Amino acid sequence: MGVTRLKRKDRKNKARANNRVARIKQLLATPVIKNVDMDELRAQFGEAPKNKKEENTEAPAAQTEENSTEETSAE
Repeated sequence: MGVTRLKRKDRKNKARANNRVARIKQLLATPVIKNVDMDELRAQFGEAPKNKKEENTEAPAAQTEENSTEETSAE
């Protein structure tokens, strides 16, 4: 008895392997960024936004001052 080769399956398996190797090579070929000047990057993007916690703490303080002035004027 002879052995039947599945030619189409063989071609698919080889193509998958070759595509996988090509994909890995492409990912490894991307250059690594080194010696980045952080000050220059910050200057390009402008000033960083402030933390939300700081903004939230300022708003209630202003509201409490307004409430206290209204209470004193009502008396």
